[in-house]
Formats: sequence, C-alpha cells, structure tokens
Amino acid sequence: MARCVARELVEWSGVDAQRLVDLLVERALGEMGNYYYYTILRMHLVGVEGDALRRVVDDAREEDRNHFEALVTRIYELGGRLPATFASELGGLVALRNLPAEADVPQIIPILLKAAEESVRAYTQLCSATAGKDNRTYNLVLAILHEEIAHQVWLLEFLGRDARDGATHARNISPLVTPHLYSPQSAHLEVNSRTA
Repeated sequence: MARCVARELVEWSGVDAQRLVDLLVERALGEMGNYYYYTILRMHLVGVEGDALRRVVDDAREEDRNHFEALVTRIYELGGRLPATFASELGGLVALRNLPAEADVPQIIPILLKAAEESVRAYTQLCSATAGKDNRTYNLVLAILHEEIAHQVWLLEFLGRDARDGATHARNISPLVTPHLYSPQSAHLEVNSRTA
C-alpha cells in the first residue's frame, strides 16, 4: 500500500485515523441517504404550504449532496475508501426512515427536524474528536456543522411563519462547504484533462 502522508500526520497528532475514516464514511452514508430521502420526500410536498417547504428541502438536499462529495474527498485523502457494501448500506438506511405513503407537511416537518438534529449531533462529535489535532478534517466538519444548523433554522423558521410568505433563507447553496469540494488532487486532474 502506498504511503499516505495525510493519514500519518493525523495519527501523529493523536487521532485514530481508521476510526476517523470509519466515522467519515458513516457520515457520507448519512448525507447520501438524506439526499436520496429528500428527493423522494419532496414529491409529497404539494399545495401552497408544500411548495414553500419544498424550497427549503431542495436547498438542504443540494447541500447534503455537497457534504457527501466533500466527505468522500477527505476519506480518500486519508487513504480510506467507500466500502463495496456502501450502496446496500444506503438502501438499508433509507428504508429505516419509514416515510408514510401519503405524507403531508405536518407529518414531514418532524422527520426533517429529527434528521437535522441527528446530523448536528454527529458533526459536533466529529468536531470534538478532531479539534486541535486534524485541522483539515476539523475545518470541513465544522463547515458542514454550520450548514446543518442552518437546515434546522430554516425548518424552525418555516414552522414559525405563514408558509405562503415564501422561503426566508438565502439560496446560496453550501457557502461554507464549497471550498472543500475541490482537493488539490482534483484540481491537478482537472488541469491535466484540459491540457490533454
């Protein structure tokens, strides 16, 4: 196996690199699960109230896709890989959500809030595990944590206002995670593909 300097540095700082990779894979699974789940869920959002909530769900959905991509980049930087069973694990995760056959906005809001709360807890734990030890992972998970907190705020704002007023949040998708979407390796590959 080729030497992975990023992994060595993380281990040198006192972080169990394999445990960190496992946690990042778990979060990547969660983010992709949320993306898939929100894609299905948004089909239930109809009517004036549903249209307003769909804008919130669409933005959270796109940010979760970006979170997945940024996490996968860091997983590979640390010498990790997505497991061969990733797709089947994703299917199991999505099946656990128990989406009602005919869901409406009042049924969907608690499901969305619970998913956001779970993400906030998981990213807070990752921040605690990497603070002062692995700055690159810490900065990434902190950016994702801020965006997951924003998802919670969007949903709480939605609950506290007249849904016909339209979305109250800005539609600037992944402002904090976007810088993490492109690793130096992917930039190098992009330059080589342009010159080829």
